[in-house]
Formats: sequence, structure tokens, C-alpha cells
Amino acid sequence: MKVGVDYYPEHWDRAIWEEDAARMQAAGISLVRLAEFAWSRLEPTEGQFDFAWLDDAIDILGRHDIQVVIGTPTATPPNWLVAKCPDVLPLDNKRQPVYPGVRLHRCYNSPSLRRYTQIIVEKMAGHYGKNPHVIGWQTDNEMIGNDSHSDAAISDFRLWLQKKYGDLETMNRAWGTVVWSGEYSDWSQVNTPLGGSPHMNPSYLLDYKRFCSDSVADFNRFQARIIRENCSGQFITHNLWGYPVVNDYYDLFDSMDFASVDYYPSTDLANDSKSRVYHGALTHDLTRGLKQKNFWVMEQLSGTPGCWHPMSRTPYPGMIRAHAWQSVSRGADAIVQFRWRTARIGAEQFWHGLHDHHGKPGRRFDEFTRFSEEARRLSPLLDGTSVVNDVAMLFSHDQLNALTIQPQSDGFDYLANFKQIHRAFLRLGVGTDVINWTSDISRYKLVVAPFLFLINDALVKTLTGYVAAGGTLILTTRTGVKNMNNVCLPTQLPGPLSELAGVLVDEYDPVGHDTQFVSLAEGSTFECAQWCDVLTPTRAETVGTYASEFFAGRSAVTRNRFGNGETYYLGTVLKDDGYKAWFEGILTGLNIPVMPHLPVGVEVSVRADGERRFLFVLNLTKSEQVVELPEGDYQSVLSQLAAPKHLVLEAMGVEILRSVYKI
Repeated sequence: MKVGVDYYPEHWDRAIWEEDAARMQAAGISLVRLAEFAWSRLEPTEGQFDFAWLDDAIDILGRHDIQVVIGTPTATPPNWLVAKCPDVLPLDNKRQPVYPGVRLHRCYNSPSLRRYTQIIVEKMAGHYGKNPHVIGWQTDNEMIGNDSHSDAAISDFRLWLQKKYGDLETMNRAWGTVVWSGEYSDWSQVNTPLGGSPHMNPSYLLDYKRFCSDSVADFNRFQARIIRENCSGQFITHNLWGYPVVNDYYDLFDSMDFASVDYYPSTDLANDSKSRVYHGALTHDLTRGLKQKNFWVMEQLSGTPGCWHPMSRTPYPGMIRAHAWQSVSRGADAIVQFRWRTARIGAEQFWHGLHDHHGKPGRRFDEFTRFSEEARRLSPLLDGTSVVNDVAMLFSHDQLNALTIQPQSDGFDYLANFKQIHRAFLRLGVGTDVINWTSDISRYKLVVAPFLFLINDALVKTLTGYVAAGGTLILTTRTGVKNMNNVCLPTQLPGPLSELAGVLVDEYDPVGHDTQFVSLAEGSTFECAQWCDVLTPTRAETVGTYASEFFAGRSAVTRNRFGNGETYYLGTVLKDDGYKAWFEGILTGLNIPVMPHLPVGVEVSVRADGERRFLFVLNLTKSEQVVELPEGDYQSVLSQLAAPKHLVLEAMGVEILRSVYKI
């Protein structure tokens, strides 16, 4: 395990670099990421390179036994480049430039950006490829794909479509452009979606989103090739930002050695409305699923966030340590805190680091130092372990895009609904792998494939084979609606999966926020909303019926035995308690251990390697919690004391338990 910080020596007087490095070493820091925004210092004017300051900083860190990850600086093209080559800037859907002054002001399709990226990355890679203190590279920073409408983007979009469809006739037919006289008679008529209307042809909009994502992934591969040609033995990664974004992260990371993530859990705890992204256990599970192996956290919360929104609350005592261990519990092998010193200049002056503006260590630094010491002490135990789960959730960037283009009902949101299902497993203490919907699923006992709005033959074959071989599959409403061109299928829902599910959708009601009710077992009725499929079983048995509206008594949830396995079909969107109760029964039947009495806000996760198994128990709340442990005898690896059956955790408390016998 590695513990590090993000450091910006170019922002600080050189006189304090040595002091900083010494304090880092004393705090157990063994890793620093730097230079990802420093293009104007590395190449102050075109063709004039200055690496001397970075050489000095790396040398100082190296003398204090601190390894370095270098970020390529392409997220912030310098002003001289923008002035010389304005085409590096993306254009919005009104064809207005996105000007420099913030960051990420680059069009991935710009030939000038490619040309100057190749120059700076080649120079850096050649210079630092054999530096003994440099262990790896981070490409760019948070590649959030731009919806660029530049001349280059439009030209590349046309080429992308020509490669996919071959000719206009095929594309017109696939998209259904006959509607609203949208047919194209010449490739010059095809543009990116100018104007920004959300009501354009949905097939066209989905392909444009795919093109934007492919442009980002290609830019990342482009950088990776340059680095690999010059830096044998040094890894390459990238730091993702949370959903929703343009990028299909599974494609973005195909050229990376492992995934990294920037993790800022809400300091307002349950409320993430300011950042409008989900940062929690799902973020880690998504990140781990990108390469289906352990990952790094390249930026971890260190203090009060504030820049892109008004400042949030300061981290509650214990929160920095608890969420660092949360990251480790879900597969992180390195924790890099953002940032070492809180900036005194620039827009992020109030995105707080481990030190406040005065630079003196305080409560947050002391808490981080405690985590650092624990991580260093436990590293020999945890190195080589990984997260292995029996349950998988299939995430699809295509479904996210398609359901964003055409919202299905009031409140129906792919990511929010996915999160809610994930949260139900979290509340039961059951780990989930969140993997690409095209991944191999054969090893899992239970697979949840939610909201398969778009479907193809390959997926039908995979899911059918999985269930026939003995797997248990959960399908949900809005399955089998469209083909991959975002065109509605002419079959009764759930379309090509009707036989596997053993059920047909007789009709549906987009109920939106009108709460309905489902009876899942005798005497147990739960709320549902957003959507109600009224089901007619063909082979399946009914395991849940509606208890409201005109469809009261009709099938809402079914189970179909198919081959050696079974498929559940959930025709509505349950509330939290309904998911928890329903999943508990399914999991128990599959002999997957559950913790039904786990307090809300307490998380568990297991890292293992053969017979070595470590149970992480984390109280991510502001109050003391009591956790009933699974059967077995446990010893704390933090205190070396035996753990009681009912474990008491203080607010933001952490316990890491090794089973004396097999968990």
C-alpha cells in the first residue's frame, strides 16, 4: 500500500520545498503526484522547455524516499498555444469557444492539440523515462469529454459515421431520419447537434455521444503510446471523475495499466446536491470494475471543498481517516490526498488540503497522519489482497446515455436508480462488483442487469447462457425496448428476453411520482414509483403483485426457472425498504451471507487472498453504532484485540478484522 499527496511545487516558494518534503517523509508519505497543470511552466513559450524546476522538486522528494507520479499537463493548454492555435478550444453547441481561464479547455479532435500534445509528452517522457524517482504517469486530468462542435469535431464525426454505416442510405435507415424530413442526401449536411435541443433524433444523439466518448478514449490511447515508447517500467493510469460524464470509462481505461479515481465524499454526509455526483461505495465499485482489479485513489478528500460551488462543511472528526479506509476496503492500493497545502492563489483557494493557508499542521493533518501510520503498519497484511464478490451489477454507459436522451417518466433516472439498487446490497453487507454490461459474468452467483433499454443478440446469448448454466439473474422494467441504434423494437416487452424471463408486459404505466404499492410476500407491502409494468406470466411464477390502482392484483414481480438457473423480472422501481427485503430473500436462497441488521451508514467489505480474509467495518456516520458481526471469531488487526460479537464503533470509527477461523 502507498500513501501520498498531490503537490504543486510551482505554486510555492522554492525555499519551502525541502521543508515540505521532510514533513511528508515524517508523516509516512511515500508518493507524490505533480505537474498535471503545469504546461505553461514546462513550456513557457513554444519550443522553449524548462524542466529544471521540476527536476529540483523531484530530486528533493527523492532524497526523502518519496516516489513521484507525473501528470501530463494537457488538461490546461497554455495561453501561447491558444493564441497561436485557437482550434485547440472546443466550441459549444452555439459554436462559441470555451475559453481558457478554468481548465479542460481543449477539443480532443483538434489537430493542433494533437501536434502540441505529442511534443510536450514526448519531451517529458524522454526526460523522465529513466528517472529513478519517477514510478509512473497520469495522463491528463479528469478527462470529462467535451461535447465539441468545432470544425475538426464535425469533420471527425462524419468520418466516424462513414466508418460505422458505410453510406448515407444505411445511416438514414438506421436512424429513421424519414421522421420530420430529417433525411440526409450529402455528407456535408451532417453536423454535430447544433443548438442543443434535447428533442432531436434520439439515434443521432446517441451516436454523437458515442463519438464524443470515442474521441476522448482515442486521445488517451494517443498519450499512452507516447509514454510507453519512452518509459519502460513505468506505469500509466488516469484519474476519473464521477458520473455522469460523456466518457464511457470502460473504453477510456482500455489503454491504462490500472484505474485511478478522484474521491470526494460529501462532507454534508448524506447530501451530495452541491457536487451533483455520487461519491460513495458505488464510485469505488465502478472504478474497481473498469479493469476488474485493484485501483488507486489519486485525489482523496482532505478538507472543506469549495470552488465549483459554495464551501461545504468541514470534514467531521474522523471522516478523513474513515473514508481513506473505505477506499482501501473496496480495492484501493494507494491513497493520495488532495492536496498537501491549501492553495493561496487561483480558483481553488477554498478547496482545502491537509494544511490550511497558514501552513501549520492541525486536526486534519493529525488525522491523516494516523491513517498513514496504520496503512504503513498493515501494508504487509493487505498487500496482495483484493475484493472478490459473488454479486455483480451490470453498468452500461449506452443505457445511461439513451435514458438521458429520452427520460422515461418523472423521476426516472438511470444512475439514481442504479445507485438505489447498489445501496440495497450495501445495507445488507453484501459486496457487489460493478462491471461493464459486456463482461464475462459466468463466475457470479447473482447478476443484476438493470434497465437494459438497449439490447442486442450478444447480450441475449450471454444472459441466456449464464442462467442456463445455473446462474440467477435479475432483470428490471424498461428491458428490451430498443435495438442498439436507439430504435424501438416491434416485439412485446421484454423483447428478446421474454423467453428467458418467462413473462410478457401486457401494458405499462409511467406512474412517475405517483406512489404505488407492491405485495412481495404475505403481509409485506412496499412502495414503488416511476414505472409499472403490468405483467402476464407465460412460464414464470408470480412472486409479487400490485396492490394499488387499476392493475391491483396483477403480476409485478416474477421468477422463471430456466435450465439450471432462474430469472427474476421486476416490473417496477421499488423504494429502499422494498429492495432490501426482496434482495435479502434471494441472497439467502443462494447462500450468500447477509447482515440484515447493519445500521444505516455502516459499511462492510472484504479483501482476501486465498485463506487471508480481512473484514472492514466502517461507521460513516456522526454517531456511535453497534454492529452484529457474522458468525465466527475475529481479531482486530488495528488493536490486536479479540472483537466482540456486537462491535461498538465510535462516530467515523473503523475496524479491520481478521477471522481466527474462516469467515
